[in-house]
Amino acid sequence: MATSVRELRARTKSVTSMKKITRAMELIAASRIIKAQQRAQAAAPYARELTRAVSAVATYSNVEHALTTEPENPKRAAILVITSDRGLAGAYSSSVLREADRLAEKLRGEGKEVDSYIAGRKGQAYFRFRNRPVAASWSGASDQPTYDLAREIGEALIEAFLAGEDNPEIELRDGAGEVDEVHVVYTRFRSMLTQEPTATRLLPLEIVEGEAPVSKEEVLPLYEFEPSAAEVLDSLLPRYVQSRIYFAMLQAAASELAARQRAMKAATDNADELIKKYTRLANQARQAGITQEISEIVGGVNALADATAGSE
Repeated sequence: MATSVRELRARTKSVTSMKKITRAMELIAASRIIKAQQRAQAAAPYARELTRAVSAVATYSNVEHALTTEPENPKRAAILVITSDRGLAGAYSSSVLREADRLAEKLRGEGKEVDSYIAGRKGQAYFRFRNRPVAASWSGASDQPTYDLAREIGEALIEAFLAGEDNPEIELRDGAGEVDEVHVVYTRFRSMLTQEPTATRLLPLEIVEGEAPVSKEEVLPLYEFEPSAAEVLDSLLPRYVQSRIYFAMLQAAASELAARQRAMKAATDNADELIKKYTRLANQARQAGITQEISEIVGGVNALADATAGSE
């Protein structure tokens, strides 16, 4: 059944309105990407110096800490999945959720049970739709994460990691259990065109020295810890965990905005193509209608002329 000119014009008007929305969202995401990158760059020096401080204490104190001790027989792991609160970002959330599922299958293959911690409404909806249990969840700040939220998430994960026979005074949240490992799955921002889902182990901590190697000729500094190295680690390590979570959230925010900008640009381009298509079909339908009307008029004139000639 042929589509009328009126219907094609209505479709063109609808697509034009959608194009305005997607174009506006594309521009908003593009403007926010710069701010997200600036926040990530601003947090990098703090994370770098905190890593150096923790590395110094762990290297020169020879003090074992609960957050850096490898369990002999890990049986349970926690996975923090950082997703988005809103949609219209292409495959951003689905990619990180697939990476989380792969990590969970790997851990279960090693004989470990998995607890899920979710940041973002998309991840919450994904787990709720599949009736999967969630130990804890957070939402509301995926595109503009705050350090307060990272601290809250870090405290929940540290509590789950430290809970056990050695710390019976720690009360876990509803749905949370004791874990021997903590992993985080987020999207690392490589460039405007490349965002890579990444899974890293958060706890037990693997203290890594700075990127610049120390030469053999360089004299290593001596450290004095006041009041003690153990108390310094007690203060630094939780902040170190929180800073890593915050950095992962900043990377995820920049990746989400880049994915949304790219998705909205593709939607705007598709809207342009649909508008061109509907305009062409409307012109063809209008031309066909005009041709039919002209044919009917010509046919009527010829019929009237034949009738007049026959009567004469």
